[in-house]
Amino acid sequence: MDNLIAENKARPMLIVMADGNFNTGAAFNDRALRTFENELMRSVIPFIEKNYRVAEGTSNRALAGLSMGGLQTLHTGIRNHDQFGYIGVFSSGWWANQPELSAPQYDFMKANAAAINSNVKHFWIAMGGKEDIAFNNCKAMLARFDELGIKYTYSEHPGGHTWPVWRNNLYQFSQLLFK
Repeated sequence: MDNLIAENKARPMLIVMADGNFNTGAAFNDRALRTFENELMRSVIPFIEKNYRVAEGTSNRALAGLSMGGLQTLHTGIRNHDQFGYIGVFSSGWWANQPELSAPQYDFMKANAAAINSNVKHFWIAMGGKEDIAFNNCKAMLARFDELGIKYTYSEHPGGHTWPVWRNNLYQFSQLLFK
């Protein structure tokens, strides 16, 4: 980030990494998604805005996550589309084989497609190529987004479900923020 900012390729920004509160032994369900959403919206963001000098408002706020954090980002970013101008989802996608989790998300997006498209300046989705374990879920999700008329940008960087891919995702996505 320092190099991107020094080269004027990215705007100066505060990056906050919440732990996500996901216990890998627990079931990943709507309750887990809502727990993350509530913590982020009711605790993390108010704390940051109270204790750090940041520009407030949708156009000055981005949310990104990778893998399970990508699912949390999808849920929270879309359900709070009026709070995030930029959403980045890395190596993730709604589970095609779990409609009990994905159907409510698509229903919400269908009912709010115009507002989502209007509020989210950049909805960026990236994958690590066909070798990424989330590739098929993501492709199924993007097909649904197309049906729903949800605007997004898709990026693919070979390498699977790995840190080098996510590092590239962050490098690319960060250059789009707050411009």
